[in-house]
Amino acid sequence: MNKILCIGEALIDMICTDKGKPLSEGENFLKKAGGAPTNVAAAIAALGGDVELAAKVGADPFGDHLVDMMNSFGVGTKWMLRDKTHFTTFAFVSLMENGERDFYFNRGADGELTRGEVDTINLEEFPMIHFGSATAFLPGPLQIAYSSLLQKTLVENVFISFDPNYRSLLFQNNKQSFIDQSWKFLSHSHFFKVSDEEAMILTNRSTLTDAVDDLLSRTRSVFAITLGKEGTLLALNGRTKIVPSIRINAVDTTGAGDAFVGAVLYQLSRKTFAEIRSMAIEAWEEIVFNGNKAGGRTCEYMGAMEAFRHLSGDIFK
Repeated sequence: MNKILCIGEALIDMICTDKGKPLSEGENFLKKAGGAPTNVAAAIAALGGDVELAAKVGADPFGDHLVDMMNSFGVGTKWMLRDKTHFTTFAFVSLMENGERDFYFNRGADGELTRGEVDTINLEEFPMIHFGSATAFLPGPLQIAYSSLLQKTLVENVFISFDPNYRSLLFQNNKQSFIDQSWKFLSHSHFFKVSDEEAMILTNRSTLTDAVDDLLSRTRSVFAITLGKEGTLLALNGRTKIVPSIRINAVDTTGAGDAFVGAVLYQLSRKTFAEIRSMAIEAWEEIVFNGNKAGGRTCEYMGAMEAFRHLSGDIFK
């Protein structure tokens, strides 16, 4: 089994449980471990995969919580570095009555992972690397480290996975920067996952059909576009197929996309790079369907980490 490295942000989501209240009025908050690549790493480990997380957290109780949470799943934490001068990153979220989110991002240690630190990672240990961007495209040391690691993978025999994780509240004033940086990764990835919204943003197309055509013409990757209950669009070598979702009673969709990515990478980690390259679309369909299963199972529980506790390789049977 190949070892996977997930790189990006590890943070604390503070979710306001006073429904309909803005953050300024909220009094009750629920602390949850978060960060897209952190979720992906936990999902891979829950399924039985060999995975480590490269991220930076504060030398504080919340950093302790994130490291302990990853250890509890069996995620390797050697590269979860501690920053003594920056507090662990927080994202505060409240769901308003109109469906909009009141959001405040208090960035700290996650953005301080440096190129020098990342350059010491021995890529011979990690035949697969997943880049889960979210905050990695914001200005700061992590942005530079992230790009540097991508360049390093290009001269190694490394399988590259990418999920842009667009967050409008983070990039509302700088969407073009997000798009430009994403294309550096889309162009070199062997596999990437986007939502239907992200596909249209990244291609500047107004319909999903046009976005798919653009992605097919501009990338050589296998890619998946998640469509919620409608399933997942799988694209390989100019061919596309819709892979169905499973029927569920959804409780909370948080982390479903990360569980999907984690399940795909877990399955791929059991194959050689040569085997992955030669896989027909039918083999990819099975992998994506199992990814849909993992994402669906995640939606049946409240909170991503709690949901991942219920993941195992048995869901693929």
